[in-house]
Amino acid sequence: MALTGRAALLAALGSVPVGLLAPSWTGMIAVNSPLALAMMCDYALAAPVRSLRFTRSGDTSVRLGDAADVTLTIENPSRRPLRAQLRDAWPPSSWTPGTETAASRHRIDAPPGERRRVTTRLTPTRRGDREAERITIRSYGPLGLLTRQGSHKVPWTVRVLPPFHSRKHLPSRLARLRELDGRTSLLTRGEGTEFDSLREYVPGDDTRSIDWRATARQSAVAVRTWRPERDRRILLVLDTGRTSAGRVGDAPRLDAAMDAALLLAALATRAGDRVDLLAYDRRVRALVQGKAAGDILPSFVNAMATLEPELVETDARGLASTTLTTAPRRSLVVLLTSLDAAPVEEGLLPVLPRLTKGHTVIVAAVADPRIQKMSTARGTVDGIYDAASAAQAQAERRRTAEKLTRHGVTVVDAAPDELAPALADAYLALKAAGRL
Repeated sequence: MALTGRAALLAALGSVPVGLLAPSWTGMIAVNSPLALAMMCDYALAAPVRSLRFTRSGDTSVRLGDAADVTLTIENPSRRPLRAQLRDAWPPSSWTPGTETAASRHRIDAPPGERRRVTTRLTPTRRGDREAERITIRSYGPLGLLTRQGSHKVPWTVRVLPPFHSRKHLPSRLARLRELDGRTSLLTRGEGTEFDSLREYVPGDDTRSIDWRATARQSAVAVRTWRPERDRRILLVLDTGRTSAGRVGDAPRLDAAMDAALLLAALATRAGDRVDLLAYDRRVRALVQGKAAGDILPSFVNAMATLEPELVETDARGLASTTLTTAPRRSLVVLLTSLDAAPVEEGLLPVLPRLTKGHTVIVAAVADPRIQKMSTARGTVDGIYDAASAAQAQAERRRTAEKLTRHGVTVVDAAPDELAPALADAYLALKAAGRL
């Protein structure tokens, strides 16, 4: 039960003349008794809220940055008309700040025995599962003086998936892949190690590609064409330890790493390779393996949706052991982690020989573009100090990358917006060199 502003206003208006002309308890009772009787009648005529029935339908998943519509059906089984205000409560991160009130509140008018539908539009600001909280409904009588109020629990979950901003780079990388694979008119000669077909020799072809046996059987010189290897294994390893929680721009490093992993997974799947995913810090946070090509991206985004950085130091030995267990055969291991000197030198470098012994390894890291901006600062004392600090940080990062390179690791170090295409280019370069 809740008192409305209209009832309070009428009570105040009725008390003013009594207080001015005949201030007494008798006068107050005389004025407010009819109002109290009207409020009780209004409450009795309001539709009950406990007997209302609710069902949900609508979207169960949405990409971060897009909108999801969840429909709520309200059935009024009583014999009284339902005039009500409804609040559909969700976690605060389900809406853009400042829009929650308008998006979550609805006006309902449902005659006896009928249903009404209202739609709540969610615009989530974070990845993960968003679960509906309580529905609070306030039913008004015909006079709008006193209301019935109650809450109902109607479960519903909307999973907010990674946005995959880097998919805009996929067409250009697929074009490059088709060139490597010999499926365009710009045949890339001599790349790859799997035999594809024979064709007639044209000036400029590598003479080492001439097939002399085939040439002897026909009147023209025949050359072999090659294509990059297919059906290779790729394991994407997301480091979800404390370094992945560092924010670069408006998002954690982990989000940029996910975006790069999704682009590489989409590209490698089109190339005919098999791609698995492992997320690890001190234990396995997510594992996706053995999926068919058409199920890889949906499985990856679903597994990544609930991942959050853990504020613990990554167990490098456990990560290496889990990686070797997950990928027992020769694979391309893509480790998306940081290039901070201490975690790499104390954690990754000691276990790196175990990985590079049987696998090709890429280490991809998110660089902070603010460091590059600071390195160009000049003109003030603070700017000079910023530039010196940035230069020192960049030099330390280069030394760490060089140490990894000496162990046979390919290092990709780029800003968040550039990491995904840079990692895709590194994959294509390895394919072109026949290293996969």
